[in-house]
Parts: sequence; C-alpha cells; structure tokens
Amino acid sequence: MNEMQRMKELVALLKEASKAYYAEDREIMSNFEYDKLYDELTALEEKTGVVLAGSPTVTVGYEAVEELPKERHEKPMLSLGKTKSREELAQWLGDQKGLLSWKLDGLTIVLTYRDGQLFKAVTRGNGEVGEVITPNAKTFVNLPHRIPYTGELILRGEAVITYEDFEKINAGIEDVDARYKNPRNLCSGSVRQLNSEITAKRNVRFFAFSLVKAEGVNFKNSREEQFLFLKEQGFEVVEYRGVTADTMLENVGWFEEKVKNYSVPSDGLVLVMDDIAYGDSLGTTAKFPRNSIAFKWADELAETTLREIEWSASRTGLINPVAIFDPVELEGTTVSRASVHNISIVRDLKLGIGDRITVYKANMIIPQIAENLTQSDSLEIPCCCPVCGAETKINRENDTETLICTNPDCDAKKIKSFTLFVSRDAMNIDGMSEATLEKFLAKGFLHTYADLFHLDRYKDEIVEMEGFGEKSYQNMMDSLEKARNTTMAKLIYSLGIPNIGLANAKMICREFKNDLEKMMAAPAEELSGIDGVGPVIANTFHAFWEEKKNRTALELLLPEVRIAEESFDTEQQPLSGGIFVITGSLNHFENRNALKEKIESLGGKVTGSVTGKTTCLINNDSTSNSSKNKKAKELGVAVITEEEFMNQFLAKEE
Repeated sequence: MNEMQRMKELVALLKEASKAYYAEDREIMSNFEYDKLYDELTALEEKTGVVLAGSPTVTVGYEAVEELPKERHEKPMLSLGKTKSREELAQWLGDQKGLLSWKLDGLTIVLTYRDGQLFKAVTRGNGEVGEVITPNAKTFVNLPHRIPYTGELILRGEAVITYEDFEKINAGIEDVDARYKNPRNLCSGSVRQLNSEITAKRNVRFFAFSLVKAEGVNFKNSREEQFLFLKEQGFEVVEYRGVTADTMLENVGWFEEKVKNYSVPSDGLVLVMDDIAYGDSLGTTAKFPRNSIAFKWADELAETTLREIEWSASRTGLINPVAIFDPVELEGTTVSRASVHNISIVRDLKLGIGDRITVYKANMIIPQIAENLTQSDSLEIPCCCPVCGAETKINRENDTETLICTNPDCDAKKIKSFTLFVSRDAMNIDGMSEATLEKFLAKGFLHTYADLFHLDRYKDEIVEMEGFGEKSYQNMMDSLEKARNTTMAKLIYSLGIPNIGLANAKMICREFKNDLEKMMAAPAEELSGIDGVGPVIANTFHAFWEEKKNRTALELLLPEVRIAEESFDTEQQPLSGGIFVITGSLNHFENRNALKEKIESLGGKVTGSVTGKTTCLINNDSTSNSSKNKKAKELGVAVITEEEFMNQFLAKEE
C-alpha cells in the first residue's frame, strides 16, 4: 500500500472512531490505538506534505456569507467541440497520442493553491466570470487542504455528487416535488450554498481534469505527466486511458461498458492531446480549444405511441405542451412523458394523437421526442386556457411560436404569490413546494390563500396525483394545521405587499401594536414616520389596502389562522436595544430563524454582520476561525455559545 492510500485509510478510520465516540457514545478503538493511528497520520502528512480533506489533524470551521462574490477568470474557460462518432474521434487524433477520460456531469471549479494551501475556489460561471466558493470547496470530501508544492498552482476539475449520495439525499426529502431532478442539479446547488455547513452535508467530491499553472515543474511536454503530478499532490484525477487512433474504438468501448455501473455521473468522454506544445500550437476557434474534443454517447431510442398532449399553464402565462405516450424503458428508467416546449416544435414534428414516435433522453437525463414516424399533423391547438378558460393566443418571437393565456388574473399566474405565502419566513408551510402549488393551481384547487386550508375537499384527487399518496397527503394536512398558528408580522409579510419584507412588517406591527384595522387605515405620511419605513414602503403598503381584492383575500384568510398575542410594552422587553448576530448550527433552538424570532419577540434585533454596535455574536463553535468570529475579536465583541446566551439573556425572561 502506498503512502497516499494509507493516509486515506487512516483518515477514514479516525473519522469513524471520532463519530462513534462523540456522536454515538460508543468506542470502536482504545485511546491508545487512536493516538497511535493519529501519530502515524501526522508523520505521513509531514513526510508527503499532503493534508487530505477530513483529516482530524485540521479543523475546518463552517462559514456563511451574504452572497457569493464574482471574479473574472485569468483565462476564459472555453467549451469543447463535440462528436458522437468514434471514428471521428480517431480521425481527429491522427498520429498523436491522446488521453481519453470521463466527461463528468457536475460543476466545473477552478482551484488556486499558494504556499501549499488552498487559496481560492471559483465556479466556471459563464466561462469568463465565476462565483467564489472557497469556504464551500474546503468541505469537499476528497480535496487536499495542504499540498507539497509551494508555488502557485491553478487547476480545473469537476465537483460532483455520486448517484448513491444523490439517492440518499433525495430519500430524506418527503415532498416528491421538492426532490432534486438529477445529481448535477443537486451538486450545483450544494456547491453554491451561502452556508458552507450545508455543502459539507452533501458529500461533494472533486476530480481534477486540467492543470492550468505550476511554474518550475518539468512535465516533459506531457499531459499525463501533469495528471501524475496532481496525483502526487493528493488530488483525485479523473479516470483516463492513453489512446492512439488505432486503439480508440477499443478504449471507447471500455468506457461505454463501465458507465453502466459507474457511480459518478458522466455524460460522455473527453479526448485531449498528450503533447502539450503541439496541442497549444493549434490555438482555439472562437468557441473551442483545438487540443481537445468531447465525445457524447449516442442516444438510446425507443419507439412508442403518442396518446395525449397535456397543455400545462405556467406562472409566466405560457401554456406548454407535454407529450404523454405508452411507457418505454430508456437508460434504465421507465419514461411516459416528454416536454414538447412550444408550438413551433409541435408543428415541426407534425404531431397527432395516435402517431408512432421515437423518444430518447437528452444527455441521458431529459426525455425528448426525436422523430414522428406518422406525421399526421392533426393535433388541435387549444383556443382556451386549461386553467381559467380564457382565450389563448399564439405569440411569435424570434421565429418561435408559443401559446399564451390572455387573462392577466389567470390562477396559474398566481404561483409566485402562493410560493411566498407558504415560505419559511411567511406562513412556513412545510413540504408545499412550488411544483406542488403549480399542480393545485392548474387543477383549480386554489383561488385565494384561504383555499390552502381547505384542500381536504380534494383529498380523493390529491392522493391519486403523481408523487402523492395517503402519507404525503396527511403530512401536508398536518403542516397546514401547524401553520394556522402565526404572528401578525408573518401574516402581513405573507400577503406579498410590494417592498414589504418581514423586518418591515415587524416594524409596522410593533408601531400599531398589531391593530390590523389601524394598519390598513394608516395614511402613507404616518407610515413613513416609522423607524425603518421610508416613503416608498409607506406608499406601497397604503396602496395595497386601497384595492378591494386585497382586503377580501385577507378577510377570507383571517378565520383560518390564529394570531399569537404579543406584548409591545418596552418595559417588558428584556432584550430591547440589544443587537445580536447568529452563526453556525444550534442545539436548543430548531434553527437560527427560531432563535431570531425569540430574540425579536423580546425586543432585540438580529443582523447578518458583526459591527461595533453588536451586543454579542452567538456561535456554538466560539473558537473557530470563521470570518464572523475574527471580526468580533477585532472589534472586542463577545463571542458566546447558545447556552451562554440563554443563561445570560433568557434566564430572567423564563
């Protein structure tokens, strides 16, 4: 066993032992054995200069940011030219030696190391400007934090989530509509989180596929030597095979067989010339480098019969055609639906009910119609919206025809307002995803917010809907019942009044002591005098109540909810004047929002960043080197644990 393999084994063993001891109250090895393995790992790290992700010799503090900073890449990241022909791959390579590797389906990341430490991680973005995700990259399960090479090292690779981890994460999400569609979407969302603690829970992995810069190293003019160098630094390199034109078909066949059970999502292969100087001398086209090319798997086709076109109204007013056909097996799954996208595609395919069609999965993921073998061209375009019954019209833009609903008040267009209403900071209705709301609106179940609390009228239909069943239905009803208990500020915020956030709603409610009639009747001049409420917010709040439909929606909603009683006597507000910042995970409160609500209910204020006015920073990992902890220490602001906060500030209140 080589040193790198032994280090990986030791990291895994020590992590398992720590988890058993600290999280599960059991021992799987003695302290003596743990210390012995720890010392062995430390010695290997010193010898190789590599510190692997997850090593117990280093502690990574989680960080949260308000937004992801943008940064321009030193060199534009071009796309690759593509082919689906193996013969074309061999012809392209000519008499050169090449490296054939997986084209992984995740999120491309550029890493920079300086002085042997990870300095920066940036997403590909649009190829010219990406997002800085350095704290998140530090949580990738296989990424080295320290490497032996101390010059500036820049490399590119793919952040991915395995199929196994994807299935585990999705299995933990009860609402079928809220589950991730594929590993790539999950990976993209995980890597771009504002809180690196969430990224850490997603088991993101990194595979290097290109070395951009490492001055002073002799790579003998070989890409493979670069890959071997990266392996020596502790990186996992994308699996590859050396090829020539003569061995191309054999090697593509090897990958094709392996992809059937490969744990990492891949949508093809990449072929790059091994000769660095020759490849670079070829230059680039406007879009592609000439030293590499991508190979896409040929799509698996299946023939079936078109049974129906479902016209689905969306929140934008578009009415999208969805093809329903006899189920077929594609890429290991059963498929019976495919989006047709717009009227232009319907007409190009000359669709008609009963036609024989061929279907495939684009990139082995998204079902599409490839060809219409019958071409009856008999499909009727609906003249009425399937949701509201209003007249439809065909809109033509950039040579593309789409079907739209002409009714500005179509229920399908209400999706955004309902999505806000059920969100966590509003009525906090768990499991009510945007996709579920869209289905209910399309079915005509929802017209006003109050209708959400009467979905039991449609139980028989809901339990038969795709993704639902008795258990999902009951979970939804339990969540709705729990959501009936709310605060006046959350109720006001949930109505979607323009420019009114939860913080503004709280200020207005506090000023009027939750007197709803006074709030609705207040003139804009009076509202603008409230601390934190300017003329713009005051005018939109006042104008909202001028519209009868908004008052009617609230009148229907009020009997469905129970507003919590609140005290606005400043003498009874123990945290009045206090400014608090919360970061990291919590033990006593369900989440940071729950603690924030508690602080605000006692007159305190919660902000997102530490300043000289901050009373204290609440962080259970008070010794971490997170940016908030550092800022607090610089400004002399106390950093206390959740328990210390409760003892100091909540003991009297209890």
